[in-house]
Amino acid sequence: MEEEKQRGKGNRIILMPSPFQGHITPLLQLANILYSKGFSITIVHTVFNSPDPSSYPHFSFLPLHGALSETEASKVDAVHLTEVINVRCVQPLKECLTLLLSHDKVKEDGCVSCFIVDAALYFTQGVCDEVGVPRIVLRTGGASSFLVFASFPLLREKGYFPVQESRSEEVVVDLPPLKVKDLPVFQSKEPEAFYKLVCRFVDECKKSSGIIWNTFEELESSALTKLRQDFSVPIYPIGPFHKYSLAGSNSTSLLTPDKTCISWLDKQEQKSVVYVSFGSIVAISEEEFLEIAWGLVNSNQPFLWAIRPGTIRGSEWLEPLPSGFLENLGERGYIVKWAPQEQVLKHPAVGAFWTHNGWNSTLESVCEGVPMICMPSFGDQKINAKYASDVWKVGLQLENKLERGEIEKVIRKLMLGDEANEIRENVMNLKEKANVCLKKGGSSYCFLDSLVSEILSLKSSTRRAQ
Repeated sequence: MEEEKQRGKGNRIILMPSPFQGHITPLLQLANILYSKGFSITIVHTVFNSPDPSSYPHFSFLPLHGALSETEASKVDAVHLTEVINVRCVQPLKECLTLLLSHDKVKEDGCVSCFIVDAALYFTQGVCDEVGVPRIVLRTGGASSFLVFASFPLLREKGYFPVQESRSEEVVVDLPPLKVKDLPVFQSKEPEAFYKLVCRFVDECKKSSGIIWNTFEELESSALTKLRQDFSVPIYPIGPFHKYSLAGSNSTSLLTPDKTCISWLDKQEQKSVVYVSFGSIVAISEEEFLEIAWGLVNSNQPFLWAIRPGTIRGSEWLEPLPSGFLENLGERGYIVKWAPQEQVLKHPAVGAFWTHNGWNSTLESVCEGVPMICMPSFGDQKINAKYASDVWKVGLQLENKLERGEIEKVIRKLMLGDEANEIRENVMNLKEKANVCLKKGGSSYCFLDSLVSEILSLKSSTRRAQ
């Protein structure tokens, strides 16, 4: 272990996240993994959704001032905001990297080996080329969804974009088992902007020195094999990040988790609880919220529900619940504003996870052997849900109208039905593979070793070029 820590000693890695919870978490986990290999870590970030430096005293943090204000960021959707960042951060990042690469700074902090950045921040390739720093991309989503993103021009050529409701059940011939309804769309005022953003970040990934994935070979071998054929850059599936011993040792959450729910879980029977959380961005209507509430109650299964303030459009928090709802619920349900998700999914009382199928949530559920109720909303969530239900067969999709009777039916089917045992067996098999891949000789262990060697060789080649 000590020998491993010496490998990166005297070498600094600069990392930059996209400023959204689902992107910040894996990047900080990756930073911890690389820190455990001896690298010094500097995190460059926007002022909007800034990570908390006090949670990472072993890292250096450098905010990009003047790029984006909190007020500005609160007024736009995620796609538009990402585009704004890709324009506004060019000059601040160039100045920041130039400073870090200056002679005095290099001597003080260690030689800069490379810049690792969220794939959505495609502008960084041009900046890195200009200042002479190798750029490695972190793709925070799965390989299967990235394969779909890389196919966007082909899908448009074949008439799949824009997505048409009338073709929703049609199979996408080039991307089985996806149907048209599974193709990624994004809640944006400008749908075309999402298409252009995806095409741009895919193209810039191809120019990088490598792509890191928060996935593992045994989970997405088919997609990874295809990507290796289509991309000439090295590919490093070194996940699941959160299962590394150091990766989850610091808080990465922008919201404060309510840990009182763990005491409530302690009182529940094994594998009896439905845990419900739709992540950090998804919003639902008041009507949908009430159907979910009554569906959970009518299922007669105990449930833990994380309802982020702002989840219900037009409401602060639980105002739409009918009078007396919470009082009548008693101990059968527990509602919090945000849950310590990794801890919850590890708890023996949790028997199912009703999720929006963001990649982090999907991967965490797989790694803890928890079957899923899949309710995707936008982006890669639809692809992740399709793979969870139809390829890995570790969950069921809520495909019909979000209605209390349908919700009750799906919960009972997953918790008590004939399919439940098979689904549970499938997810436990994947859990075991996730554990094995991180052990010495496992796939992710070996890819991480290759990544560290690549980072060190990039530094050497950069020195020679200078």
